[in-house]
Amino acid sequence: MFSGLRDDVLNAGRYLGQAMRLMVGMPDYETYVAHMGATHPDRPVMSYEEFFRERQAARYAGGAGKCC
Repeated sequence: MFSGLRDDVLNAGRYLGQAMRLMVGMPDYETYVAHMGATHPDRPVMSYEEFFRERQAARYAGGAGKCC
């Protein structure tokens, strides 16, 4: 009886978490892995640590500390 409601609450929590991560610029590793598997199956997938460092470098101008 409540399984549908439970699934709705879980999905809402996932979407809320993803939205919050996007708002603060935190990368979504699971989305990256799904994209790589679907679009680039011949390429290796970065580990979470590699992915995080790459996204940090891209966001903060290569980690050089530059702003604007």
